[in-house]
Amino acid sequence: MRWRFTSGVVAVLLVGLVSGSAQGEPTGQDALRQDLDRILAAPALNGAHFGLVVRKAAGGEVLYSRGATGRLNPASNGKLLSSAAALETLGAGHRFTTEVLTSARTAGGVLLGDLHLRGTGDPTLREADLNSLADQLARAGIKVVTGRVVADDSWFDSVRLGTGWAWDDEPYYYSAQISALTLAPNADFDAGTVLVQAQPGAVGKPAQIRLSPATSVVTVDNRTVSAAPGTPNSLSVEREHGGSKIVVTGTVAAPAEDYSTVDDPTAYTTDVFTKALAAKGINVIRKDVGRGATPAGAKAVATHSSMTLAELIVPFMKLSNNMHAEALVKAMGRKEKNQGTWAAGLEVMSQKLAGMGMPANAYRMVDGSGLSRFDLITAEQLGNLLVSAQSKPWFAAWYESLPIAGKPDRMVGGTLRNRMKGTPAEGNVHAKTGSLTSVTGLSGYVTAANGEKLVFASLMNNYLTAKPSGIEDAIVVRLANYRGAADRSLPIPAPRSAGTPNPHTDLECTWTRTC
Repeated sequence: MRWRFTSGVVAVLLVGLVSGSAQGEPTGQDALRQDLDRILAAPALNGAHFGLVVRKAAGGEVLYSRGATGRLNPASNGKLLSSAAALETLGAGHRFTTEVLTSARTAGGVLLGDLHLRGTGDPTLREADLNSLADQLARAGIKVVTGRVVADDSWFDSVRLGTGWAWDDEPYYYSAQISALTLAPNADFDAGTVLVQAQPGAVGKPAQIRLSPATSVVTVDNRTVSAAPGTPNSLSVEREHGGSKIVVTGTVAAPAEDYSTVDDPTAYTTDVFTKALAAKGINVIRKDVGRGATPAGAKAVATHSSMTLAELIVPFMKLSNNMHAEALVKAMGRKEKNQGTWAAGLEVMSQKLAGMGMPANAYRMVDGSGLSRFDLITAEQLGNLLVSAQSKPWFAAWYESLPIAGKPDRMVGGTLRNRMKGTPAEGNVHAKTGSLTSVTGLSGYVTAANGEKLVFASLMNNYLTAKPSGIEDAIVVRLANYRGAADRSLPIPAPRSAGTPNPHTDLECTWTRTC
Protein backbone atom coordinates (compact mmCIF):
# COMPACT_ATOMS: atom_id res chain seq x y z
CA MET A 1 0.00 0.00 0.00
CA ARG A 2 1.27 3.47 -0.91
CA TRP A 3 0.10 6.78 0.52
CA ARG A 4 1.51 10.00 -0.86
CA PHE A 5 -0.21 13.30 -1.58
CA THR A 6 0.99 16.20 -3.66
CA SER A 7 -1.94 18.66 -3.56
CA GLY A 8 0.26 21.46 -2.20
CA VAL A 9 -2.78 22.70 -0.29
CA VAL A 10 -3.13 20.28 2.63
CA ALA A 11 0.01 18.74 4.14
CA VAL A 12 -0.33 15.13 5.30
CA LEU A 13 1.65 12.74 7.45
CA LEU A 14 1.30 9.07 8.24
CA VAL A 15 0.12 8.18 11.69
CA GLY A 16 -0.66 5.13 13.72
CA LEU A 17 -0.08 1.91 11.80
CA VAL A 18 -3.00 -0.33 12.66
CA SER A 19 -2.33 -4.04 12.81
CA GLY A 20 -4.42 -6.11 10.44
CA SER A 21 -4.49 -8.99 12.89
CA ALA A 22 -5.48 -7.18 16.09
CA GLN A 23 -8.10 -9.10 18.03
CA GLY A 24 -11.61 -7.76 17.46
CA GLU A 25 -10.61 -5.41 14.68
CA PRO A 26 -13.47 -4.74 12.21
CA THR A 27 -13.24 -6.26 8.77
CA GLY A 28 -14.92 -5.79 5.39
CA GLN A 29 -17.34 -2.89 5.16
CA ASP A 30 -17.00 -2.20 8.88
CA ALA A 31 -13.27 -1.60 8.44
CA LEU A 32 -13.93 0.75 5.52
CA ARG A 33 -16.53 2.69 7.49
CA GLN A 34 -14.20 3.02 10.47
CA ASP A 35 -11.39 4.37 8.32
CA LEU A 36 -13.62 6.83 6.47
CA ASP A 37 -14.97 8.08 9.79
CA ARG A 38 -11.39 8.67 10.95
CA ILE A 39 -10.56 10.61 7.79
CA LEU A 40 -13.64 12.81 8.17
CA ALA A 41 -12.66 13.55 11.78
CA ALA A 42 -9.83 15.76 10.49
CA PRO A 43 -9.59 19.10 12.34
CA ALA A 44 -9.99 21.00 9.06
CA LEU A 45 -13.64 19.88 8.97
CA ASN A 46 -14.47 21.05 12.50
CA GLY A 47 -17.63 23.13 12.16
CA ALA A 48 -17.86 22.39 8.45
CA HIS A 49 -20.67 20.60 6.63
CA PHE A 50 -19.96 17.59 4.47
CA GLY A 51 -21.62 14.70 2.72
CA LEU A 52 -20.06 11.46 1.52
CA VAL A 53 -21.59 8.42 -0.10
CA VAL A 54 -19.80 5.32 -1.43
CA ARG A 55 -21.64 2.74 -3.51
CA LYS A 56 -20.90 -0.30 -5.59
CA ALA A 57 -21.06 0.75 -9.23
CA ALA A 58 -22.77 -2.50 -10.17
CA GLY A 59 -26.16 -2.58 -8.46
CA GLY A 60 -25.64 0.57 -6.41
CA GLU A 61 -25.30 -1.04 -2.95
CA VAL A 62 -24.37 1.61 -0.39
CA LEU A 63 -21.09 0.88 1.40
CA TYR A 64 -20.87 4.16 3.30
CA SER A 65 -23.10 7.18 3.80
CA ARG A 66 -22.58 10.13 6.08
CA GLY A 67 -24.30 13.48 5.71
CA ALA A 68 -25.24 12.35 2.23
CA THR A 69 -28.78 13.76 2.29
CA GLY A 70 -27.78 17.27 3.33
CA ARG A 71 -27.89 19.91 0.59
CA LEU A 72 -24.54 21.52 -0.10
CA ASN A 73 -23.03 23.79 -2.73
CA PRO A 74 -21.46 21.50 -5.34
CA ALA A 75 -19.19 24.05 -7.07
CA SER A 76 -18.05 22.41 -10.33
CA ASN A 77 -19.50 19.04 -9.36
CA GLY A 78 -22.58 20.69 -10.85
CA LYS A 79 -21.03 20.04 -14.25
CA LEU A 80 -21.80 16.36 -13.75
CA LEU A 81 -25.45 17.34 -14.09
CA SER A 82 -25.14 19.69 -17.06
CA SER A 83 -22.84 17.41 -19.04
CA ALA A 84 -25.00 14.31 -18.51
CA ALA A 85 -28.18 16.22 -19.36
CA ALA A 86 -26.57 17.72 -22.48
CA LEU A 87 -25.49 14.31 -23.75
CA GLU A 88 -28.97 12.98 -23.07
CA THR A 89 -30.70 15.96 -24.72
CA LEU A 90 -28.45 17.00 -27.59
CA GLY A 91 -26.72 13.69 -28.27
CA ALA A 92 -23.03 12.84 -28.36
CA GLY A 93 -22.89 13.75 -32.06
CA HIS A 94 -24.29 17.27 -31.62
CA ARG A 95 -22.36 20.04 -33.37
CA PHE A 96 -22.73 23.79 -33.05
CA THR A 97 -22.91 25.67 -36.33
CA THR A 98 -21.80 29.18 -37.24
CA GLU A 99 -23.00 30.52 -40.57
CA VAL A 100 -22.70 33.50 -42.85
CA LEU A 101 -25.99 34.13 -44.63
CA THR A 102 -27.46 36.68 -47.00
CA SER A 103 -30.75 37.46 -48.71
CA ALA A 104 -29.01 39.68 -51.26
CA ARG A 105 -27.99 38.74 -54.80
CA THR A 106 -24.46 38.80 -56.15
CA ALA A 107 -23.47 40.46 -59.41
CA GLY A 108 -19.90 40.39 -60.74
CA GLY A 109 -18.35 39.66 -57.33
CA VAL A 110 -20.44 42.35 -55.63
CA LEU A 111 -22.89 41.28 -52.93
CA LEU A 112 -25.74 43.79 -53.09
CA GLY A 113 -26.75 43.83 -49.42
CA ASP A 114 -25.80 42.64 -45.96
CA LEU A 115 -23.90 39.65 -44.62
CA HIS A 116 -25.36 38.02 -41.50
CA LEU A 117 -23.03 36.22 -39.10
CA ARG A 118 -25.23 33.81 -37.13
CA GLY A 119 -24.11 31.75 -34.15
CA THR A 120 -25.74 28.96 -32.20
CA GLY A 121 -23.57 29.16 -29.09
CA ASP A 122 -20.39 27.40 -30.19
CA PRO A 123 -17.96 27.88 -27.28
CA THR A 124 -15.10 26.41 -29.31
CA LEU A 125 -15.18 28.94 -32.18
CA ARG A 126 -11.72 30.38 -32.83
CA GLU A 127 -10.16 33.02 -35.05
CA ALA A 128 -9.06 30.37 -37.54
CA ASP A 129 -12.69 29.33 -37.98
CA LEU A 130 -13.72 32.90 -38.76
CA ASN A 131 -10.85 33.07 -41.22
CA SER A 132 -12.23 29.92 -42.83
CA LEU A 133 -15.67 31.51 -43.18
CA ALA A 134 -14.11 34.54 -44.84
CA ASP A 135 -12.11 32.28 -47.12
CA GLN A 136 -15.28 30.48 -48.21
CA LEU A 137 -16.74 33.83 -49.24
CA ALA A 138 -13.58 34.78 -51.13
CA ARG A 139 -13.55 31.44 -52.96
CA ALA A 140 -17.18 32.04 -53.90
CA GLY A 141 -15.97 35.14 -55.76
CA ILE A 142 -17.32 37.80 -53.40
CA LYS A 143 -15.09 40.86 -53.43
CA VAL A 144 -17.38 43.68 -52.34
CA VAL A 145 -20.28 43.82 -49.89
CA THR A 146 -22.39 46.92 -50.42
CA GLY A 147 -24.15 46.57 -47.08
CA ARG A 148 -22.72 45.74 -43.67
CA VAL A 149 -21.98 42.79 -41.42
CA VAL A 150 -24.90 42.05 -39.13
CA ALA A 151 -24.36 39.97 -35.99
CA ASP A 152 -27.09 37.46 -35.17
CA ASP A 153 -26.84 36.11 -31.62
CA SER A 154 -30.59 35.56 -31.28
CA TRP A 155 -30.22 31.79 -30.79
CA PHE A 156 -29.71 32.63 -27.10
CA ASP A 157 -31.26 35.40 -25.05
CA SER A 158 -29.39 38.55 -24.03
CA VAL A 159 -28.76 37.55 -20.39
CA ARG A 160 -24.99 37.31 -20.27
CA LEU A 161 -24.17 36.38 -16.66
CA GLY A 162 -25.60 33.70 -14.42
CA THR A 163 -27.70 34.09 -11.30
CA GLY A 164 -25.59 34.52 -8.19
CA TRP A 165 -22.30 35.04 -10.02
CA ALA A 166 -20.00 37.41 -8.16
CA TRP A 167 -19.55 40.84 -9.75
CA ASP A 168 -15.86 40.89 -8.87
CA ASP A 169 -15.27 37.70 -10.88
CA GLU A 170 -16.37 39.36 -14.13
CA PRO A 171 -12.85 40.26 -15.36
CA TYR A 172 -11.60 36.70 -15.01
CA TYR A 173 -11.79 34.17 -17.78
CA TYR A 174 -13.69 31.56 -15.76
CA SER A 175 -16.61 34.02 -15.47
CA ALA A 176 -17.00 35.22 -19.06
CA GLN A 177 -20.27 36.37 -20.59
CA ILE A 178 -22.46 33.88 -22.48
CA SER A 179 -23.56 34.62 -26.03
CA ALA A 180 -24.74 32.61 -29.01
CA LEU A 181 -21.93 34.32 -30.92
CA THR A 182 -18.69 34.09 -28.99
CA LEU A 183 -15.01 33.46 -29.58
CA ALA A 184 -12.21 31.58 -27.82
CA PRO A 185 -8.56 32.71 -28.13
CA ASN A 186 -6.96 29.38 -27.28
CA ALA A 187 -7.07 25.59 -27.53
CA ASP A 188 -8.63 25.39 -24.05
CA PHE A 189 -11.62 27.14 -25.66
CA ASP A 190 -12.04 29.88 -23.06
CA ALA A 191 -14.95 31.50 -24.87
CA GLY A 192 -15.64 35.19 -24.35
CA THR A 193 -12.04 36.08 -23.53
CA VAL A 194 -9.08 37.74 -25.22
CA LEU A 195 -5.42 36.93 -24.62
CA VAL A 196 -3.33 39.89 -23.44
CA GLN A 197 0.36 39.43 -24.29
CA ALA A 198 3.14 41.59 -22.85
CA GLN A 199 6.65 41.91 -24.28
CA PRO A 200 9.31 43.84 -22.32
CA GLY A 201 10.78 46.95 -23.88
CA ALA A 202 13.51 49.29 -22.66
CA VAL A 203 13.99 49.10 -18.91
CA GLY A 204 11.73 51.60 -17.19
CA LYS A 205 9.50 52.02 -20.22
CA PRO A 206 6.04 50.47 -20.71
CA ALA A 207 5.95 46.93 -22.05
CA GLN A 208 4.53 46.30 -25.49
CA ILE A 209 0.97 44.96 -25.27
CA ARG A 210 -0.68 42.85 -27.95
CA LEU A 211 -4.16 41.34 -28.05
CA SER A 212 -4.81 37.91 -29.54
CA PRO A 213 -6.91 37.82 -31.53
CA ALA A 214 -6.53 41.46 -32.51
CA THR A 215 -9.70 43.39 -31.74
CA SER A 216 -10.84 46.96 -31.33
CA VAL A 217 -13.84 46.25 -29.09
CA VAL A 218 -11.67 46.65 -25.99
CA THR A 219 -9.21 49.36 -25.05
CA VAL A 220 -5.97 48.75 -23.18
CA ASP A 221 -4.75 51.00 -20.39
CA ASN A 222 -1.07 50.06 -20.32
CA ARG A 223 0.45 50.84 -16.92
CA THR A 224 3.23 48.25 -17.09
CA VAL A 225 6.93 48.88 -16.57
CA SER A 226 9.63 46.92 -18.37
CA ALA A 227 12.23 45.48 -16.00
CA ALA A 228 15.73 44.07 -16.32
CA PRO A 229 16.08 40.37 -17.21
CA GLY A 230 15.86 38.20 -14.14
CA THR A 231 13.39 40.47 -12.37
CA PRO A 232 10.24 38.56 -11.39
CA ASN A 233 7.24 39.26 -13.63
CA SER A 234 4.16 40.65 -11.92
CA LEU A 235 1.76 41.09 -14.83
CA SER A 236 -1.82 41.85 -13.84
CA VAL A 237 -4.70 42.02 -16.32
CA GLU A 238 -8.12 43.20 -15.20
CA ARG A 239 -11.10 44.55 -17.11
CA GLU A 240 -12.90 47.41 -15.39
CA HIS A 241 -16.28 46.44 -14.03
CA GLY A 242 -19.08 46.96 -16.53
CA GLY A 243 -16.81 48.38 -19.22
CA SER A 244 -14.48 47.51 -22.07
CA LYS A 245 -11.24 48.97 -20.69
CA ILE A 246 -8.58 46.40 -19.77
CA VAL A 247 -6.06 47.72 -17.26
CA VAL A 248 -2.65 46.06 -17.52
CA THR A 249 -0.20 46.66 -14.67
CA GLY A 250 2.98 45.22 -13.16
CA THR A 251 6.59 44.68 -14.11
CA VAL A 252 7.48 42.74 -17.25
CA ALA A 253 10.98 41.30 -17.51
CA ALA A 254 10.14 38.41 -19.83
CA PRO A 255 7.26 37.69 -22.20
CA ALA A 256 4.07 37.16 -20.22
CA GLU A 257 0.39 36.77 -20.91
CA ASP A 258 -2.98 36.52 -19.23
CA TYR A 259 -6.63 36.45 -20.19
CA SER A 260 -9.40 39.00 -19.84
CA THR A 261 -13.10 38.66 -20.44
CA VAL A 262 -14.70 40.99 -22.97
CA ASP A 263 -17.76 43.06 -22.24
CA ASP A 264 -19.65 42.01 -25.39
CA PRO A 265 -18.75 38.62 -26.92
CA THR A 266 -21.06 39.22 -29.89
CA ALA A 267 -19.32 42.46 -30.86
CA TYR A 268 -15.93 40.85 -30.25
CA THR A 269 -16.64 37.91 -32.57
CA THR A 270 -18.09 40.13 -35.27
CA ASP A 271 -15.12 42.50 -35.08
CA VAL A 272 -12.65 39.65 -35.59
CA PHE A 273 -14.77 38.36 -38.47
CA THR A 274 -14.80 41.74 -40.25
CA LYS A 275 -11.01 41.84 -39.93
CA ALA A 276 -10.88 38.36 -41.48
CA LEU A 277 -12.97 39.61 -44.43
CA ALA A 278 -10.58 42.50 -44.97
CA ALA A 279 -7.60 40.17 -44.82
CA LYS A 280 -9.19 38.09 -47.60
CA GLY A 281 -9.60 41.21 -49.75
CA ILE A 282 -13.35 41.51 -49.25
CA ASN A 283 -14.39 45.16 -48.99
CA VAL A 284 -17.42 45.79 -46.80
CA ILE A 285 -18.69 49.22 -47.77
CA ARG A 286 -20.66 50.02 -44.63
CA LYS A 287 -18.40 49.95 -41.60
CA ASP A 288 -21.16 50.18 -38.99
CA VAL A 289 -21.80 46.67 -37.68
CA GLY A 290 -25.45 45.79 -37.25
CA ARG A 291 -27.16 43.40 -34.88
CA GLY A 292 -30.39 41.48 -35.30
CA ALA A 293 -32.04 38.26 -36.41
CA THR A 294 -31.24 36.98 -39.88
CA PRO A 295 -34.13 37.49 -42.34
CA ALA A 296 -36.23 34.44 -43.09
CA GLY A 297 -35.22 32.88 -46.35
CA ALA A 298 -31.59 34.03 -46.21
CA LYS A 299 -29.19 31.54 -47.76
CA ALA A 300 -26.00 30.27 -46.16
CA VAL A 301 -22.90 31.23 -48.12
CA ALA A 302 -20.34 29.96 -45.60
CA THR A 303 -20.65 27.44 -42.75
CA HIS A 304 -18.52 26.15 -39.88
CA SER A 305 -19.40 23.15 -37.72
CA SER A 306 -17.83 22.56 -34.34
CA MET A 307 -16.41 19.34 -32.96
CA THR A 308 -18.97 16.87 -31.66
CA LEU A 309 -20.28 17.10 -28.13
CA ALA A 310 -18.50 13.82 -27.33
CA GLU A 311 -15.25 15.59 -28.20
CA LEU A 312 -16.20 18.90 -26.58
CA ILE A 313 -16.83 17.35 -23.17
CA VAL A 314 -13.12 16.53 -22.89
CA PRO A 315 -11.87 20.14 -22.50
CA PHE A 316 -15.18 21.00 -20.81
CA MET A 317 -14.82 18.45 -18.01
CA LYS A 318 -11.05 18.02 -17.79
CA LEU A 319 -10.48 21.77 -17.42
CA SER A 320 -13.81 22.54 -15.73
CA ASN A 321 -14.78 25.13 -18.33
CA ASN A 322 -17.72 27.16 -17.03
CA MET A 323 -18.61 28.74 -20.34
CA HIS A 324 -19.08 25.35 -21.99
CA ALA A 325 -21.56 24.34 -19.31
CA GLU A 326 -23.67 27.46 -19.75
CA ALA A 327 -23.67 27.26 -23.56
CA LEU A 328 -24.91 23.68 -23.29
CA VAL A 329 -27.66 24.63 -20.85
CA LYS A 330 -28.98 27.32 -23.18
CA ALA A 331 -28.60 24.99 -26.18
CA MET A 332 -30.78 22.43 -24.39
CA GLY A 333 -33.44 25.07 -23.82
CA ARG A 334 -33.32 26.13 -27.45
CA LYS A 335 -33.66 22.57 -28.74
CA GLU A 336 -36.44 21.39 -26.46
CA LYS A 337 -38.40 24.60 -25.84
CA ASN A 338 -37.21 26.93 -28.60
CA GLN A 339 -35.87 29.25 -25.90
CA GLY A 340 -32.13 29.76 -25.52
CA THR A 341 -32.40 30.80 -21.89
CA TRP A 342 -31.10 29.56 -18.57
CA ALA A 343 -34.67 29.03 -17.34
CA ALA A 344 -35.64 26.84 -20.29
CA GLY A 345 -32.36 24.94 -20.31
CA LEU A 346 -32.41 24.25 -16.59
CA GLU A 347 -35.99 22.99 -16.87
CA VAL A 348 -34.91 20.59 -19.59
CA MET A 349 -31.93 19.52 -17.48
CA SER A 350 -34.22 18.80 -14.54
CA GLN A 351 -36.54 16.73 -16.71
CA LYS A 352 -33.72 14.64 -18.16
CA LEU A 353 -32.05 14.05 -14.80
CA ALA A 354 -35.30 12.93 -13.20
CA GLY A 355 -34.80 9.68 -15.09
CA MET A 356 -31.29 9.32 -13.66
CA GLY A 357 -32.05 9.18 -9.96
CA MET A 358 -32.40 12.92 -9.43
CA PRO A 359 -36.04 13.81 -8.76
CA ALA A 360 -37.03 17.34 -9.71
CA ASN A 361 -37.43 19.87 -6.89
CA ALA A 362 -35.11 17.88 -4.61
CA TYR A 363 -32.07 20.01 -5.51
CA ARG A 364 -31.39 23.47 -6.94
CA MET A 365 -29.19 24.40 -9.88
CA VAL A 366 -29.45 27.97 -11.21
CA ASP A 367 -26.62 27.52 -13.72
CA GLY A 368 -24.81 24.67 -15.45
CA SER A 369 -21.30 25.26 -14.19
CA GLY A 370 -21.68 25.41 -10.42
CA LEU A 371 -20.25 28.93 -10.31
CA SER A 372 -23.31 30.21 -8.45
CA ARG A 373 -23.48 30.18 -4.66
CA PHE A 374 -27.22 29.46 -5.00
CA ASP A 375 -26.68 25.89 -6.24
CA LEU A 376 -27.58 23.14 -3.76
CA ILE A 377 -27.37 19.38 -4.15
CA THR A 378 -26.69 16.30 -2.03
CA ALA A 379 -23.93 13.73 -2.20
CA GLU A 380 -26.62 11.07 -2.37
CA GLN A 381 -28.07 12.65 -5.53
CA LEU A 382 -24.66 12.80 -7.18
CA GLY A 383 -24.16 9.14 -6.30
CA ASN A 384 -27.50 8.29 -7.89
CA LEU A 385 -26.47 10.07 -11.09
CA LEU A 386 -23.09 8.34 -11.24
CA VAL A 387 -24.70 4.92 -10.84
CA SER A 388 -27.51 5.59 -13.30
CA ALA A 389 -25.29 7.12 -16.00
CA GLN A 390 -23.53 3.78 -16.51
CA SER A 391 -26.52 2.45 -18.46
CA LYS A 392 -26.50 5.30 -20.98
CA PRO A 393 -25.12 4.93 -24.52
CA TRP A 394 -22.95 8.02 -23.99
CA PHE A 395 -21.44 6.79 -20.73
CA ALA A 396 -18.05 5.73 -22.18
CA ALA A 397 -17.41 9.22 -23.55
CA TRP A 398 -18.62 10.83 -20.31
CA TYR A 399 -16.46 8.57 -18.15
CA GLU A 400 -13.34 9.34 -20.19
CA SER A 401 -14.05 13.07 -19.99
CA LEU A 402 -13.61 13.02 -16.20
CA PRO A 403 -10.16 14.03 -14.90
CA ILE A 404 -7.93 11.03 -14.16
CA ALA A 405 -5.82 11.18 -11.01
CA GLY A 406 -2.09 11.68 -11.45
CA LYS A 407 -2.05 11.74 -15.27
CA PRO A 408 0.19 14.67 -16.31
CA ASP A 409 -1.42 15.49 -19.67
CA ARG A 410 -3.89 18.34 -19.09
CA MET A 411 -6.42 16.76 -21.44
CA VAL A 412 -6.20 13.48 -19.53
CA GLY A 413 -5.49 14.34 -15.90
CA GLY A 414 -7.17 17.73 -16.04
CA THR A 415 -7.82 19.14 -12.59
CA LEU A 416 -6.52 15.91 -10.98
CA ARG A 417 -3.24 15.80 -12.87
CA ASN A 418 -1.16 16.66 -9.79
CA ARG A 419 -3.15 14.72 -7.22
CA MET A 420 -2.86 11.21 -5.76
CA LYS A 421 0.40 10.44 -7.56
CA GLY A 422 2.23 7.41 -6.25
CA THR A 423 -0.93 5.87 -4.79
CA PRO A 424 -3.31 3.12 -5.98
CA ALA A 425 -5.59 5.94 -7.13
CA GLU A 426 -3.11 7.17 -9.76
CA GLY A 427 -4.42 6.40 -13.24
CA ASN A 428 -7.39 4.72 -11.61
CA VAL A 429 -9.73 7.43 -10.36
CA HIS A 430 -12.00 9.20 -12.84
CA ALA A 431 -13.68 12.06 -10.98
CA LYS A 432 -14.99 15.60 -11.27
CA THR A 433 -13.50 18.20 -8.98
CA GLY A 434 -15.23 21.33 -7.74
CA SER A 435 -13.69 24.30 -5.93
CA LEU A 436 -14.83 27.66 -4.64
CA THR A 437 -13.72 29.43 -1.50
CA SER A 438 -14.83 27.16 1.40
CA VAL A 439 -16.43 24.72 -1.05
CA THR A 440 -14.91 21.57 -2.49
CA GLY A 441 -16.26 18.45 -4.14
CA LEU A 442 -14.89 15.28 -5.68
CA SER A 443 -17.22 12.71 -7.22
CA GLY A 444 -16.63 9.86 -9.61
CA TYR A 445 -15.39 6.30 -9.98
CA VAL A 446 -12.56 4.21 -8.54
CA THR A 447 -11.60 0.57 -8.95
CA ALA A 448 -10.96 -1.03 -5.56
CA ALA A 449 -8.13 -3.45 -4.76
CA ASN A 450 -10.51 -6.40 -5.11
CA GLY A 451 -11.29 -5.35 -8.71
CA GLU A 452 -14.73 -3.96 -7.90
CA LYS A 453 -15.67 -0.56 -9.30
CA LEU A 454 -17.01 1.90 -6.75
CA VAL A 455 -18.90 5.16 -7.06
CA PHE A 456 -18.20 7.98 -4.62
CA ALA A 457 -19.54 11.48 -4.13
CA SER A 458 -17.98 13.89 -1.64
CA LEU A 459 -19.03 17.48 -0.90
CA MET A 460 -17.51 19.74 1.77
CA ASN A 461 -18.70 23.27 2.62
CA ASN A 462 -18.02 26.01 5.18
CA TYR A 463 -14.54 25.02 6.31
CA LEU A 464 -12.24 27.84 7.37
CA THR A 465 -8.98 26.40 6.09
CA ALA A 466 -7.61 26.34 2.58
CA LYS A 467 -9.11 23.67 0.34
CA PRO A 468 -8.82 20.28 2.10
CA SER A 469 -7.75 18.32 -0.97
CA GLY A 470 -5.71 16.01 1.23
CA ILE A 471 -8.88 14.81 2.97
CA GLU A 472 -10.58 14.14 -0.36
CA ASP A 473 -7.51 12.30 -1.60
CA ALA A 474 -7.30 10.21 1.57
CA ILE A 475 -10.92 9.13 1.08
CA VAL A 476 -10.38 8.07 -2.51
CA VAL A 477 -7.06 6.33 -1.89
CA ARG A 478 -8.73 4.38 0.92
CA LEU A 479 -11.40 3.28 -1.55
CA ALA A 480 -8.70 2.25 -4.04
CA ASN A 481 -7.28 0.00 -1.28
CA TYR A 482 -10.65 -1.56 -0.40
CA ARG A 483 -10.64 -5.38 -0.49
CA GLY A 484 -14.26 -6.23 0.09
CA ALA A 485 -14.93 -8.93 2.67
CA ALA A 486 -11.18 -9.34 3.21
CA ASP A 487 -10.71 -5.65 4.01
CA ARG A 488 -8.82 -4.54 7.13
CA SER A 489 -8.26 -1.11 8.62
CA LEU A 490 -5.32 0.75 7.11
CA PRO A 491 -2.96 3.54 8.16
CA ILE A 492 -4.75 6.82 7.56
CA PRO A 493 -3.06 10.11 6.61
CA ALA A 494 -3.96 12.84 9.10
CA PRO A 495 -4.27 16.27 7.44
CA ARG A 496 -2.75 19.12 9.42
CA SER A 497 -4.03 22.68 9.52
CA ALA A 498 -3.82 24.30 6.10
CA GLY A 499 -4.13 27.96 7.02
CA THR A 500 -6.86 30.34 5.96
CA PRO A 501 -8.74 30.24 2.64
CA ASN A 502 -7.68 32.48 -0.22
CA PRO A 503 -10.53 33.60 -2.50
CA HIS A 504 -8.08 34.03 -5.39
CA THR A 505 -6.52 30.55 -5.22
CA ASP A 506 -9.12 28.29 -3.60
CA LEU A 507 -10.75 27.74 -6.98
CA GLU A 508 -10.42 25.04 -9.62
CA CYS A 509 -6.70 24.70 -10.23
CA THR A 510 -7.17 25.17 -13.98
CA TRP A 511 -8.84 28.52 -13.31
CA THR A 512 -5.79 29.72 -11.42
CA ARG A 513 -3.31 28.03 -13.82
CA THR A 514 -1.79 25.97 -10.98
CA CYS A 515 -2.37 22.57 -12.60
